[in-house]
Amino acid sequence: MTRFVMRVPDLGEGSVSAEVIAWKVAAGDTVREDAPLVELSTDKAVVEVPSPVSGLVVSVSGKPGDTLAVGSELAVFELESALEGAGVPSAAPSARPASPAPSARPAPPAPATQDSLLPARVMASPATRRRAAEIGLDLARVQGTGPGGRIVEADLERAQRGTPGITEIPVIGVRRVIAQRMSDSKRNAPHFAYVEEVDVTDLEALRVRLNIARKAAGGESLTYLPFIARALADALAGFPQCNAQYDAARNVLLRHAAVHLGIATQTPDGLKVPVVRDVARRDLDDLTTEIRRVTEAARSGKAKREELSGSTITLTSLGKLGGIVSTPILNAPEVAIIGINKAVERVVVHRGEIAIRRIMNLSSSFDHRFVDGYDAAALIQALKARIETPQDIFGDLTT
Repeated sequence: MTRFVMRVPDLGEGSVSAEVIAWKVAAGDTVREDAPLVELSTDKAVVEVPSPVSGLVVSVSGKPGDTLAVGSELAVFELESALEGAGVPSAAPSARPASPAPSARPAPPAPATQDSLLPARVMASPATRRRAAEIGLDLARVQGTGPGGRIVEADLERAQRGTPGITEIPVIGVRRVIAQRMSDSKRNAPHFAYVEEVDVTDLEALRVRLNIARKAAGGESLTYLPFIARALADALAGFPQCNAQYDAARNVLLRHAAVHLGIATQTPDGLKVPVVRDVARRDLDDLTTEIRRVTEAARSGKAKREELSGSTITLTSLGKLGGIVSTPILNAPEVAIIGINKAVERVVVHRGEIAIRRIMNLSSSFDHRFVDGYDAAALIQALKARIETPQDIFGDLTT
């Protein structure tokens, strides 16, 4: 019998382990070479790994959510060449079960006593009782499997799965990575927020005018995102301390000359941050096209690993759901993130007169270890000035 042991592959970028997301096969299945075998996740993406051989799957290692070291056993195959001619052996006939021994006649139930009519005492540790209270479980209705019928954590989990209205969703794959990164960022970086309102009336007029021309030419409409991205890249030239990453392992702050902009993108797998590189070198059309390309790749799961890493600062926007203000969490190892809130028409005093203007809030967060409050405020004010006077950056488009 020829067997082949498949090891957990190195999925790149120095990964030392991979998380099992979903098996496409099970022990006993016959697979062909290059057929989908398993989905594995790294910190960057979910990768579908094909079968390296054709044959019978003897065993697989790890269930969804398990983390396996690179090089450890992933699956065992009986090669197809070893099966040809001999056929897959059928299961050996099971032995005929022995006739059951005659059982003794059950004893009649003992008469009820006063003590037996009292409620049974529930045996559980204080931690188990506290956990049961948190999830709303009545311990009297839980069957204990511990010593002497004691209720243990596994009993709570089993009872919770059987409770109507509760659905258990394993936190694995991209969602687990997102949860871990958000927790690490909030725990390790002392965030501070800065919010400023911006008058986008002139920018809106420019956007509408350009969209009319683009629609006539069969093009897609422009959002605020490429305008703000280009304005941010221009403003960052004077605030390099905000276009930086913190390398915690070496305790070094890396300031970048180029602006590689992360675009926070909601996908079916959760929040991803694809990267638009060298923003300052792109014109509006190129920037619009690239933002659309990387965000669509992220949503469809086709983004390459290098397209989901390397950003130096991030823009996040909920569009029409943007609300009045937000407090975005830093996309570590970056030290700054800018949130775009929704634009609404408001009655304001403009140049000494009451007017209706289109106003948008910018909600930003900074890592206070490396960005001082003054510098953060100055950056947002510089960004505000550019957004409010789009002719300073997009002069060729405003004429």
